[in-house]
Amino acid sequence: MPVRGPLEGIRVLDFTWALAGPFATMQLADLGAEVVKVEHPGTHEKERGFGPYYEGISTFFFSPNRGKKGIAVDLKAEEGKAVIRRLAAKADVLVENFRPGTMDRLELGYEALRQVNSRLIYAALSGFGQTGPYRGLPAVDAVAQAMGGTMSLNGYREGPPLRVGVSIGDMVGGLYLALGILAALRARDVTGEGQLLDVALMEAQIALCENAIVRHSAFGEAPTRQGSRHPLVAPFGPFETLDGWVVIANVKDWELFCALIGRDDLAVDERFRTNRLRLEHVEELEGELNAVLRTRTTAEWFDLLVEANVCSVGKVNSIADLFEDPHVAARGMLVDIPLPYGLPGSLKLPNSPIRLSQTPTVVGKPMPEHGGDTDEVLREWAGLGAEEVRALRAAGVIK
Repeated sequence: MPVRGPLEGIRVLDFTWALAGPFATMQLADLGAEVVKVEHPGTHEKERGFGPYYEGISTFFFSPNRGKKGIAVDLKAEEGKAVIRRLAAKADVLVENFRPGTMDRLELGYEALRQVNSRLIYAALSGFGQTGPYRGLPAVDAVAQAMGGTMSLNGYREGPPLRVGVSIGDMVGGLYLALGILAALRARDVTGEGQLLDVALMEAQIALCENAIVRHSAFGEAPTRQGSRHPLVAPFGPFETLDGWVVIANVKDWELFCALIGRDDLAVDERFRTNRLRLEHVEELEGELNAVLRTRTTAEWFDLLVEANVCSVGKVNSIADLFEDPHVAARGMLVDIPLPYGLPGSLKLPNSPIRLSQTPTVVGKPMPEHGGDTDEVLREWAGLGAEEVRALRAAGVIK
C-alpha cells in the first residue's frame, strides 16, 4: 500500500500564526502529517496574514500554510475549550507560538492537556523560551537575528548590522521546532509518553553562530561583519561580471585559476602567492579580480570554471532567475499550488527540499479555507454528531 508521506497517520493541532510556527507545521504537512490549523471564528480573510494580496488572499499566509486543514474555534468560550480538549485527546502533536503563558491562561497549556492525553507532544515556539528573564518579551524575525548574534555578523565591516534578506530568525526557529517534534515522536515510540518541547527563536540563531562562538571561546576573538568575505579563505564571495555576479570560492589551484581568467601575472604577484598573503591583501585582490571578471558574462565564467573544476563557482541567481533555471526545473523545486475557495489558477511555491526515495513528501494542496474543515475534523477527531456541531455553530463557538 502506498504511504502518503513518512508522517502519514500523525495528527497535528496547529495554533500557530505569523511565519515561524506555520513554517514548522508546514514541514510536518509536507511530510504527510494531518495538520489542522485552529483559528478564531471571527477572523476575516485579510486578517489571516500580511499583504500583498492575490485574488483577496494573503500571499504571506498562502505560502507557509499549504497542505493544512482549517477549523475555527473560539478558545475563550468554555464550549470551545471543551472542543479543543477533545481534539487534543486524539492528537499526536500540538504546536503553538504564542507568548509563554498564553495557553496556560486559556487552560489549554501543556500541564492541562497532558491530563487528557499523556502521549501528546506539546511543541511551544517563542521568542526567548518558556523560562528566563526575557521569557515574556515579544520577538519578531529581526529581533531574533539581533539578539541571537547573527545580525552582528551580517553586513560590511564599516557598515551597520544587517538583517539577512530572508526571515532566518523565524524560519530556522521553525525548522528546529520541526526537528524537535520528530525527535519527540521517536522518543514516544520508546517511552510511550509525550513531552513538552521548548524552542526559542533567539537560541536557534545562537546555534547558527557556532563557528564564531567557538573562535571567541578558544581565542578570545570578537568575530564581526565581513561582507561576503570568508575569515580564513581568499578569494571568496561574489564578483561582478559583465551582466551580473558570480561567486568564486575555495580555489584549489591558484596558478591554474589565474591562467584560466587570463591573469597569469597574479599567480606570481608576491601579494597573492599564498592564501595567507591573499587574506592580508584581500582588497587589492578583489580589485584585480573584479577588473577581469567584468569583461565576460556570468554564464561564460560559470561554464569555464565549472569545466575546469578549479574552484567552487555559482551564479548569483535572482528570484526571477530561479523560475528559468534548468536545474531548478529538472528537480521540480517550484510547484504549482492551487488557490483556495475554488478560485481559478495557482501560485508557485518552493517544493520541499527533503527527497525520500520510498516515502516522498506530499506537496500540492492549497492553504486551508477559514474554518473549511471544521465539520470533518470535529466529526472524525472529536466524534461530534451533526446536531452537536450545529449547536456549537449557532452559539458562535465554531465557524
